[in-house]
Amino acid sequence: MRPKTLEQFLGQEHLLGPGKALGDLIRRGDVGSCIFWGPPGSGKTTLAKIIANYTDRHFEPFSAVTEGVARVREIIKEAEDRLKYQGQGTILFCDEIHRFNKAQQDAFLPWVENGIITLIGATTENPSFELTGALLSRCRVFVLEALTDAHIRTVIERALLPSGNEKRETGNVLSEDAMDALVRHAQGDARRALNTLEALLQHVHVSRVPFPVSRNTVDQVLERPLPAYDKAGEQHFNLISALHKAVRGSDVDGALYWLARMLAGGEDPLYIARRLVRMSIEDIGLADPRGLTVALAAKDAYHFLGSPEGELALAEATIYLATAPKSNRGYVAFGEAQTAAEAHPAEPVPLHIRNAPTPLMKELGYGAGYKYAFDSENAYVPQEYLPETLRGAKWYEPTAFGYEKTIGERMEFWEMIKRKAASAERET
Repeated sequence: MRPKTLEQFLGQEHLLGPGKALGDLIRRGDVGSCIFWGPPGSGKTTLAKIIANYTDRHFEPFSAVTEGVARVREIIKEAEDRLKYQGQGTILFCDEIHRFNKAQQDAFLPWVENGIITLIGATTENPSFELTGALLSRCRVFVLEALTDAHIRTVIERALLPSGNEKRETGNVLSEDAMDALVRHAQGDARRALNTLEALLQHVHVSRVPFPVSRNTVDQVLERPLPAYDKAGEQHFNLISALHKAVRGSDVDGALYWLARMLAGGEDPLYIARRLVRMSIEDIGLADPRGLTVALAAKDAYHFLGSPEGELALAEATIYLATAPKSNRGYVAFGEAQTAAEAHPAEPVPLHIRNAPTPLMKELGYGAGYKYAFDSENAYVPQEYLPETLRGAKWYEPTAFGYEKTIGERMEFWEMIKRKAASAERET
């Protein structure tokens, strides 16, 4: 079922369409070493074979899962002889190239550099994390996307053609509901679609199920698809980023979806709980101080209950944070204070707010002139607390949302008292 030409190839129009870089390179037969990064079943191996056909080069498949550097050396020797005696180049297709460690990846470098081989690596993992900088600098990276439902439907229809059914007659084999179920199950993976179709037709043959195959029959054959998730890879970071941004953006449904995706993929719920605590501090802040309390309570509830009951506590905390008023002013203010502390790391503490536990320190003026806030009517006395070089700095500016509105009103009240005190001091 593997396509032989670009016209037969499905998907990746962003790379192969008219005027697109990779498609034009293939049609000219001018493809250099490259990395195909994309999800399973998106056509990485097929595209590499098509490149070999268009460039009239020998195609040498290789898997980093089952073979090692010793086999690479054998392939290189064969490629040298092929180029020397037959004038034919070699495409070395390395599937799962991310399975090689850094030293093994470096074994390709001299042969890619001198043109003995054209390396095409395929990976489902982010090359930025998994491949060496030296290898990436010698290869172009092309990002493949999962196939659409329409592409998967075409893959299934093509697979049914050799059995004697014309495309217009595929309804005689699969009912429309059965076809829809197969397409959804594939999740954009052509290999999964074909393997599932094969298993379905074998079941139909053995069990003598009548045609067209119904949705119920498909449901009996299909295993439950696993969520696309990798706790240690890019999916981990992509999904937690999506959850965080949905909470920050006050999209409660989006936040719940990404939470459910991570839990279904096997993510550690306590990792999610820690991130919810971070969100409550960074994005809700003092607009709703209860957000931190709710996030910590959800962590404790999960720790106490475990799965699956404790997951509801995480969901409720996610809902609370997503629907809470938002403020990052505390986060920003602390960052600016840290910057000031780095820029002025040795400023002396003003004398009036220093501690004076000994007579000598009192004689030196430690604590002299300090005004005790509770001696005043409003428990507030205007006085300086910053070092001389930083006086007048304003880092925290509360928003008008949630509890920060109250904080802002209180700060404005104190500012009014400070202005009155300054005015009275000038008059005297």
